[in-house]
Amino acid sequence: MKRYRAIWISDVHLGTTECKADYLLDFLKNNTAETIYLVGDIIDGWALKKRWYWPQKHNDVIQKLLRKARKGSKVVYIPGNHDELGRQFINMTFGDIEIKNDLIHTTLDGRRLWVTHGDLFDNIIACAKWLSFVGDTLYYVILRINHFSNTLRHKYGFHYWSFSSYIKNSIKNVVKYVENFEELMAKEAKRKKCDGVICGHIHKAAIKKIEGVEYYNDGDWVESLTALVETKKGKLKLVDWHKKPLS
Repeated sequence: MKRYRAIWISDVHLGTTECKADYLLDFLKNNTAETIYLVGDIIDGWALKKRWYWPQKHNDVIQKLLRKARKGSKVVYIPGNHDELGRQFINMTFGDIEIKNDLIHTTLDGRRLWVTHGDLFDNIIACAKWLSFVGDTLYYVILRINHFSNTLRHKYGFHYWSFSSYIKNSIKNVVKYVENFEELMAKEAKRKKCDGVICGHIHKAAIKKIEGVEYYNDGDWVESLTALVETKKGKLKLVDWHKKPLS
């Protein structure tokens, strides 16, 4: 069991066939922290409205998080666009889990990091929500292909490989969209007089500096299978769990 000062997890998308709940359960089994931040899109309300899908492993993820909260970890939930219904419960507590719109995390060495899902600063969602639904549908088609290809890879003894991430990194317009999002988040963090920002939303794990502002994206649990952690010594790093064998 590895213990951290903080763990950030987002874009789990429980309620979809693309969610890698078994990997997340294994991560939660082997890692814990003083504070665990759930940075949006934990439950996919958009998908559940279309079709109900809730296997036992998805329920196990919720139970594991509740158990960590009962055992002493501070668990904070920041809703995203796919679980936006949670925003009506901002500043309330359910099962020892606090619900916040956003917050400031202070690192061991005193840096102020703004924590938010990120969708409210996505121009596509802010200006044309219907377009985001169209893009979301196409994205899940790609994820289905990703799921099928990795089922075959697993059958023949190959490691997990994200076809969807490969597609996103190869299309110039998508790359430009990601860059614009990252720059916008960094500018907003600077406006809030923070040293950096921690977010999710775009399913693109990253640690970088943008014009002197620290930008952290914790990735997701449908493609990259990553979490952001702060070690006991105050270092922030990404943990890539798809490279770890399931215990």
